[in-house]
Amino acid sequence: MSTSFEANFDGLVGPTHHYGGHSFGNVASTSNANKAANPREAAKQGLAKMKALADMGYKQGVFVPQERPAIGLLRDLGFSGDDASVLATVAKASPGLLANVSSASSMWTANAATVSPSADTVDSRVHFTAANLQNKFHRAIEHGQTTRSLKAMFNNDAVFAHHDALPMQAVFGDEGAANHTRFCHDYGQLGVEFFVYGRQHWGGGVEPQKFPARQTREAGEAIARLHGLSADHMVFAQQNPAVIDAGVFHNDVISVGNQNVLFSHETAFLRQAAVYAELDAKLGGGLQVIEVPLAQVSVADAVKSYLFNSQLLARADGRQNLVVPDECRATPAVWDYLQGMLASNGPIAELMVFDLKQSMQNGGGPACLRLRVALKEKELAAVNPHIWMNDALFAKLNTWVDQHYRDRLTEADLADPKLIIEVRTALDELTQILHLGSIYPCQLA
Repeated sequence: MSTSFEANFDGLVGPTHHYGGHSFGNVASTSNANKAANPREAAKQGLAKMKALADMGYKQGVFVPQERPAIGLLRDLGFSGDDASVLATVAKASPGLLANVSSASSMWTANAATVSPSADTVDSRVHFTAANLQNKFHRAIEHGQTTRSLKAMFNNDAVFAHHDALPMQAVFGDEGAANHTRFCHDYGQLGVEFFVYGRQHWGGGVEPQKFPARQTREAGEAIARLHGLSADHMVFAQQNPAVIDAGVFHNDVISVGNQNVLFSHETAFLRQAAVYAELDAKLGGGLQVIEVPLAQVSVADAVKSYLFNSQLLARADGRQNLVVPDECRATPAVWDYLQGMLASNGPIAELMVFDLKQSMQNGGGPACLRLRVALKEKELAAVNPHIWMNDALFAKLNTWVDQHYRDRLTEADLADPKLIIEVRTALDELTQILHLGSIYPCQLA
């Protein structure tokens, strides 16, 4: 029986979930801008996914949303008066700014941090580095709260090490675990950490021409140093610039891996065969690659369906389950490919399809919603026990959502001063449900 596990911590969608189209380079985000969103449905879709995986025996935790709108930041930008006055002034002077500081994008916890398990680190602790997300303003304001939230979840310095975000400069552009994968034969044993980057700031090389490369090699190298990783057990690979320009803004939109399985598109990386070879060599052999041919699934269909923004979940029989969004079923080429893949009796044994439409329309699928943390049994025991999904927590959080979340929200609604009170009341209650202490600005003021 294994004494090490991979736990998933899914982002709980916040009460200000709206479609602002803030993320240039993310096709779904920009194409759905200004549509009406349903925060209540979004939160419940996420909770249903968490509960389903917990019911299957997977270690599933909850990652809390951030306080939005970020009134404190607006004050730092020169807006004054009471909260309602600040909100009214910003809504009139700069509605785009208000929409950005009201974004619920922290729901995508794959961007929250990069995590290295204790088996890989020099001090045998689990290391977290909050992502700076400096490429997008609405996300660059998250990392302080992300660190506070992580410390409340993983609050034991003997077991967990927390690092602040890298410098807020383009050279250290860091988008977290969305561009980081770990391969291993067992979660508790030394593995291979895979850092994918879009560009190299110093050293040149090819770059995308249409959309930004959000992750740099320099950021991955800095995180590897902070986490005390061995050069013999990490691989750096450059994402294909052409797929970034086609809307693949993170590696987890074109590739996903777990244990010794890599599921990727034929066009995912530069020098792809060499990348596979290095991963296999540093893993000590046994890497199983499932490469989806361009002739069967176009990059456009991969982006549209989020085929690779999926979760690979280990099974007791050594194979994997693949968690995909319902959009895969609605994309004929993708669904045909998946049926053929299942029939081949390869490493992936079963598909699990979820309705995540509220998240998908904003540009985030199953993989975006979760942060993976490999934990040994003693480390599992050191995690805040109140954040694990179970029947009681599922019922409690659904009731909480019903009480505090609106079922319709547009950008215009963000100017409603009652929304601030609703959000703060909800988050204060949430920290009590999850025993997180005072972590939000409204609680720390």
